Amino acid sequence: MSDGVDLQALVRTINEVLILAVLRDGPKHGYQIALEVDRRSSAMFVFQHGTLYPILHRLERDRLIRGEWDASGGRRRKVYGVTGRGLTHLTTEADRVSGVWEVLQKLLEVDA
Repeated sequence: MSDGVDLQALVRTINEVLILAVLRDGPKHGYQIALEVDRRSSAMFVFQHGTLYPILHRLERDRLIRGEWDASGGRRRKVYGVTGRGLTHLTTEADRVSGVWEVLQKLLEVDA
């Protein structure tokens, strides 16, 4: 028997997957990450400032992303890039989220 899905953990995982997927295409600072997630999801997923940065800090602490300070353009910003460990985590967790999505779709199907 399955242990089921911890919904809070699933939301955390989805947030991580969204960020890692965007960073897979190259380093970005926080605001760029938020804009790119919004754009790619057609505004389905929107990060608020107070939500995004704690996630980035956790991903950095877990060595899934690496942040470096950049002062080009006259403004000091932290630019994040995905690590090899982060890419592995992205693949694993994206598969898990897809599996949950498939079960949810089956649950929501209406019999004709």
